Amino acid sequence: MIYSCVQLIEYVHEVGFLPLLDSGIPGFSAEDVVDEDCRYVTFPEGGWDWPLWKWKGQVVTDGGCMYGKFFRKKAGFISKEWWPDFFNYRRSVNPAPAEGSIEDTILNVLSIHGSLITRDLRAACGFMGPNMRSRFDAYITRLQMGCYIVTEDFIYPTDKHGQEYGWGLSLLTTPEQLYGREACECERTPMESRQRIFEHLHSVLPNATEQQIARLI
Repeated sequence: MIYSCVQLIEYVHEVGFLPLLDSGIPGFSAEDVVDEDCRYVTFPEGGWDWPLWKWKGQVVTDGGCMYGKFFRKKAGFISKEWWPDFFNYRRSVNPAPAEGSIEDTILNVLSIHGSLITRDLRAACGFMGPNMRSRFDAYITRLQMGCYIVTEDFIYPTDKHGQEYGWGLSLLTTPEQLYGREACECERTPMESRQRIFEHLHSVLPNATEQQIARLI
């Protein structure tokens, strides 16, 4: 069982890929490997605590990992070692957005600002009308699945006492902006990268079926 953020960072680097919550494969998520005291809990008098949730940003900023909705549109971590292969394969099956498309506009806005919290990025792209939030989130999820956008950190509002509260706001950027273009370069072909990832995950998850592993990739 993992009891601290430092241990979680070490574990992500050990396994290479780690969904945050349920991955569809028993035992393969950050929630599964942390101690019960680090999972979500509510208090009888109100309020909640969730150490694992609070560690997400630190795994990125201190651990040098990528975080985003990479696994079947669900969030998770990828170590810097495995990122080039994952990036290489995912970009090959998710071509760059067409010029002038909404996804292209989102990436252009991010390139200008460097990074923006989701709310500000949505406003900068003009998605402020009724029901626009869910539509915009769908575009962001697709861009994350294609490795075009990652989470740089989480920004929390503070109360009058300076204490952080709430679920946190995703600070979005591009992987090239976060860790440099060289961190995304891979000498293998996309299919070679996919096979390498598949073999690695099969060694990490010997009881998972080929179909379960393929769904993650």
